[in-house]
Amino acid sequence: MFEGIYTPAITPHEADGRIDKAAFAELLESLIEAGVHGIVVAGSTGEYYAQTGRERIDLAAYAKEVIGTRVPLVVGTGATRTEESIEYAQAARALGADAILVGSPPYALPLEAENADHALAIDRAAGLPIMLYNYPGRMGVHMGRDYLNRVTRSKNVVAIKESSGDINRVHLLAGEFPQIEMSCGWDDQALEFFAWGARSWVCAGSNFLAREHLALYRACVLDNDFARGRRIMGAMMPFMNFLDAGKFVQSIKYGCELNGLAAGPARAPLQPLDEAEKARFQAIVAELRREIAAIVAGAGHA
Repeated sequence: MFEGIYTPAITPHEADGRIDKAAFAELLESLIEAGVHGIVVAGSTGEYYAQTGRERIDLAAYAKEVIGTRVPLVVGTGATRTEESIEYAQAARALGADAILVGSPPYALPLEAENADHALAIDRAAGLPIMLYNYPGRMGVHMGRDYLNRVTRSKNVVAIKESSGDINRVHLLAGEFPQIEMSCGWDDQALEFFAWGARSWVCAGSNFLAREHLALYRACVLDNDFARGRRIMGAMMPFMNFLDAGKFVQSIKYGCELNGLAAGPARAPLQPLDEAEKARFQAIVAELRREIAAIVAGAGHA
């Protein structure tokens, strides 16, 4: 079901922190025009953790209104309480979402069986295709073998966004759980994910570098040209290393501003890039664009 580049959309804000719906609509239109294959709302890049429940549901509904049926819409259900995640899942179904993103509840540190029950309760509430979201760095627990064996009893569990950073997880998923579509959720391992059979990438950078991320997907997945893929990945690595150093959401938002899109500040406690960080980021992005444009142009004349 999941194929291509899925963008976890930022949430643009006014200067006072209110959600800027006009800017959000402009962002969504820019993503569709750039050719992304799907859009995720209420992901970590969208700052769902800093939003009220009403804001999350209203924003997802507005996204569906703007997107219509042009690309699939995936709605995140992340929350500490299972009951709250169920509410988001039910809202996703009511507004016409195409799928939901299901993670582990943060801070609670559930055992694998408990975590599986959490996911299956959300599944029963929505009846929608599910992309699991394994992000132990933020949630504190892995979706291990026992968890995966339990949740895959549901036909709705079709994919997993793997964001652990552990390459052995890629080997595990490819070797032992081929029935779950594997989606790259750890950007600097995108080439390895594609080499191991992943066909989708949920990538925050595609908020403003959609064509460059699409170039890697096309090289590896559509053209099976991993030599070209390695060159594109090499050009992307300084950008990915910058994101890994911190201020992830703020950097993605600033990148959108470089594209002429209003993004506004991240909500507290996150703070914006300083002037030196902005200058370095601009230089990295400019070089990335130049290098990948040359690689793609060369492939077109091969």
